[in-house]
Amino acid sequence: MLIAFNKPYGVLCKFTPEPGRSTLADHIRIPRVHPAGRLDHDSEGLLLLTDDGPLQARITEPRHKLPKVYWAQVEGLVTEEALARLRQGVDLGDFTTRPAEAQRIDEPPDLWSRDPPIRYRARIPTSWVELTLREGRNRQVRRMTARVGFPTLRLVRVRIGRIGLEGLAPGSWREVTIPP
Repeated sequence: MLIAFNKPYGVLCKFTPEPGRSTLADHIRIPRVHPAGRLDHDSEGLLLLTDDGPLQARITEPRHKLPKVYWAQVEGLVTEEALARLRQGVDLGDFTTRPAEAQRIDEPPDLWSRDPPIRYRARIPTSWVELTLREGRNRQVRRMTARVGFPTLRLVRVRIGRIGLEGLAPGSWREVTIPP
């Protein structure tokens, strides 16, 4: 079984209850499924869950190079120089990222509003970047955009392999029959 879930902002990627915090158990009541990867509580979007161990490994292990697509709203107007650095790989101190596909995009027109909304600063514009990674380390996208001078304000994963968020409202899920 493979489930595509649109994880809302603030939901922890675990089923174990945590007082005062929302977890996957608040949204998905299917026994024996586990997240294939994770998203931080302050990130949103596509999370895959499965009861199939080998499939879970295929989704999460970087050696399989499964592309993961993110939309990042960043502080400031992202430059071509910053995008070029993202495309080359970014030295984050403890490791250097693999090269990413990176492009500036318009604000996604069908993107749901976030609760709570991102901070608004009248004197500092924001822009959107689409990043495709084939690895996924802790807070990697946020660290990458900050390192090139454009901190992430909002992060949404929209695709893993061939599976996307199309038609999934935040907090909803569907069973997927196509492997990623």
